[in-house]
Parts: sequence; structure tokens; C-alpha cells
Amino acid sequence: MIQRPLRIGTRGSPMALAQTGLVRDQIVAANPGLETEIVVVNTVADRILDRPLSEIGGKGLFTKELEQALFADVVDVAVHSMKDVETWLPEGLVIACILERDDPRDAFLSPRAAGFSDLPAGARVGTSSLRRAAQVLMRRPDLRIVPLRGNANTRMRKLEEGTCDATLLALCGLERLGMTEMARSVLTVDEMLPAVAQGALGIECREADAEVRALLAPLVCPRATAELDAERGLLAELDGSCRTPIAALARIAGETLSLDGLLFLPDGSAHWAVQRSGSVADAARIGAEAGAELKRAAGDTYFKHLQ
Repeated sequence: MIQRPLRIGTRGSPMALAQTGLVRDQIVAANPGLETEIVVVNTVADRILDRPLSEIGGKGLFTKELEQALFADVVDVAVHSMKDVETWLPEGLVIACILERDDPRDAFLSPRAAGFSDLPAGARVGTSSLRRAAQVLMRRPDLRIVPLRGNANTRMRKLEEGTCDATLLALCGLERLGMTEMARSVLTVDEMLPAVAQGALGIECREADAEVRALLAPLVCPRATAELDAERGLLAELDGSCRTPIAALARIAGETLSLDGLLFLPDGSAHWAVQRSGSVADAARIGAEAGAELKRAAGDTYFKHLQ
């Protein structure tokens, strides 16, 4: 065990601090007597809230400064929502631990409707997620998408102010904040397939830091790790970023892993679906093959819009 406090890096948002507190408690429970220190690192994504991530550099802006803090030895570990982690990590860093996964579904929030079917034609759905926007428009092309970022309280305030009529948040985020009562309904995965790795927390550290990795080893969840291997394998094959509306969810029953994936045009006018299953031990391969299948199916129709 290290002979000083374990420095845990995190963003400073209420969500990030809440989930980092949960992770710290698990680390301490697995390593009695270990002292910890939470180090808040301000990220670009937390400073710029008036533009979609796709316009300011992508989801890597949630992790860049934390990774710089790891390289500078300012922190020993960094806690991430895995849906915010880019497909490829900087050389020398590793996701050493995927914790047990929380509910990956999305929640529907609105002061005026209990679900999408209750929204009138022309209603405004606030979201800056291309994945959510594409799925909303795929099912309800009569709705309007308006940009909306910020934490749960900010979004609820904007709903009450009339900026939009409904919005969507990850259910696990509301659960971690103790705010599940804000959800009018929880969307099934058939209504809204989640983002890759939604609901999963990961801990990043320096690859060569064996002492820290040993502290994290008891927290590793093999089930969640296999699910994310499949989902992130699909994402890697598609070179997914914040400009690519992609959804995927892996589920495990016994020794079998099943993966559903969706790729969309941003306006929801076209989409491509894939379903694959196989042995849990082949999770990464299943994901890569599913991503390759989507890539072939979409062809030039999809990838021209990225250029």
C-alpha cells in the first residue's frame, strides 16, 4: 500500500464530485487504512456550456486535463464516466478498473408530458447529444431539437423557463445525485438505445503504476468490463466521436454476450442496426465485428456527412 494519501482526480461538477465520492468509498472499503485526497481539475468541457461538445473539440474535453494531471503526477487516478472517455487513450495511461455498472437507460424529463408520445407536434426537445437527437427524430420527426447543456438542475430550470418542452438525462446520473424524482419516465432501450458505456464508471491511472493498480484491482467488475469491451470495440471500428451518432448496449446472460448497435444520420432520416452475440470471452471481437458490419451497411451514405 502506498505510504501517502491516494490522490483522486475529478472534474468539479456536482455529478463528477458525487460519483467520485462513491468511487473513493469503494477504494477505501477495499483497502482499509488507505488515506485519500480528492483533487478537483477544471476541464474545458465544464467551462464552455453554451456550445455542443461536437463544436468545441469532442468528449475528450472531459478527460484531457485529468490525463495531463496524471502525466504531471498531480493525481494518482482519475475518475471518469466511461461514456466520456475517448476510444483511444494516450500512451502510458490505462483504464485500470471498470466498476459495477449502473442502469444504462435514459430518463425523460418534462413539466408538460410523461413521455414522447404525449408531446404535441412541434414540441422542443433540448439536448446537445447527437445520439439522443437522432433517435428522437427517428421516431418523432415532427419534434424540434434545441441545443441544451448543463447539469440536471440547470436543465430543469430551462425546462421551467420554457426554453424547451422536454429533455433527456442518463438515469444513473439522477440516481447518483439522489434526484430520480425529476424523471417523468424511464425510456426502454427500444425507445432510446444508450450511449456506449453509459452507466459505467472507470478509473484511469498511469500504466506503469503497479502499486496503484493493485489498490484498484478489487474493484474491477468482470461483467461490466466485458460489456464495455464489446461496446467500445464497436465504437473503435466506427472511429466514433461526438460528431457520430452511435448507440450500443451489451448485455450478458450466463456465458453469452449480446450486443445491439445503432448508427444514425444526425437528422434521424436514416439509421443502420446490428445485433451480435457470442461468448463473453470474445467481447472485444464481437464489438469489432458489429462495428465493421455497421460500417459496411452505412457505406458512403453515412460517412460523406462527416467530411
